[in-house]
Amino acid sequence: MLTLKGLSARFANPDVTRAFANIVWLGLERVTQIAVAIVISGMLARYFGPDTFGKWQYANTLLLVLSPITWVCGAEILVPTIVKRPPEQLGTVLGSAFALRLSVSAAALLLTWTSIAAGLTDPLVGAMLAGLAVTMLFREPFVGVINSWLQSMTYSKPQLLTSMSTAVVKAALVYLLVRAATTPSRFGWLWALESAAIGAVLLVYYIRRHGGTLGWHLDRSLFRHFATAGTVFWLGLICMYLFLKLDRLMLERAISFANLGRYSAAQQLNENWITLALMLAQTIAPAFVYRVQEPAHLRRNMWRLTAMTAALMIGGAVVLDLLAGLIIRRVFGPDYEGSIGIFRWAVWLSVPAGIEAIGNLIVLKYQAKFVLLAKWLLALAVAFVVNLLAIPRLGAYGALVGLAVGYLAAASVNLYYIRLKLRS
Repeated sequence: MLTLKGLSARFANPDVTRAFANIVWLGLERVTQIAVAIVISGMLARYFGPDTFGKWQYANTLLLVLSPITWVCGAEILVPTIVKRPPEQLGTVLGSAFALRLSVSAAALLLTWTSIAAGLTDPLVGAMLAGLAVTMLFREPFVGVINSWLQSMTYSKPQLLTSMSTAVVKAALVYLLVRAATTPSRFGWLWALESAAIGAVLLVYYIRRHGGTLGWHLDRSLFRHFATAGTVFWLGLICMYLFLKLDRLMLERAISFANLGRYSAAQQLNENWITLALMLAQTIAPAFVYRVQEPAHLRRNMWRLTAMTAALMIGGAVVLDLLAGLIIRRVFGPDYEGSIGIFRWAVWLSVPAGIEAIGNLIVLKYQAKFVLLAKWLLALAVAFVVNLLAIPRLGAYGALVGLAVGYLAAASVNLYYIRLKLRS
């Protein structure tokens, strides 16, 4: 039994104290980002109107589908490499990862700009995406690499504090641009400026921590290792994000941009709710999943976490369902009445989404990369077929059906893997 004395001794451990402080900062950053995202969406939705806001949301959807391409050599590869290598090799590790991510990000950006120039998107969507896409050049090469170094020390405060500060400044600048009646096509460059600012601040912080020099070097063998290691996880993440945004990609071909704007408004609020709820539920997950080795104990913990998450999601969905009209009108204004019904149904997606996320902890614990890839490939394929059948008949509500069936398919794969892995 854990006594008060034992608890005090545990928190006296500097590693535990550092980890706890890191979790607190992570929570503050997530809450800040969610609040800022809602405020900014409300301002832009009212300023743009449903049609232009739909194009803005579609440009962001395209960005979120393209961004995972730049996630090569993810933190699950880079952080352990930093920890295992001696300190004098840090510059070589970070330099090699930076070179790889920068080259991939630059290629993704050029591909995006080429597609826009070729007229593959609506002109206004393309103009918005042109600025938004520049974030890829800074997020993973600069912010991602330095953040991996900070994670290796269990000290993400500099990155999180910078991210919170720039988010608040961005909200203020959006307000000023709206008051100045800035054309919608220019707003994307504000997101590019934010990512560049975060990258610059973190780069200066790293240099100051290392005697005023960067000291990054490229090692070709390490570059090749980073390019191939974690490929399956990388492909799995690409499939996951494509699944999460497939509804908007397919709706764009079936409904007007104004209705897409109303659908996206509802879904953005719903996704923020899911993110916040999962963050609260998963904060305690490492202690109950990653550090537990005995199968029977782990199985019990999984059932408890799943039940807790389901209860949290159901309770939240009930409240949001009841308050849907008030929330939509307060955040987005009277032009988004059509979002209310969509939001009332969308919030119930949080239940299968939460159950899937908890089950995914076992997949991550045992680094089951092919299970991860197969799961999201299945969810993507199932959602695509359901969308093809349901969207022509049900419109935006058909896309919600596709998401629900996809989440259930992914959760089923998790359940099968858990039963196989943790069987007595």
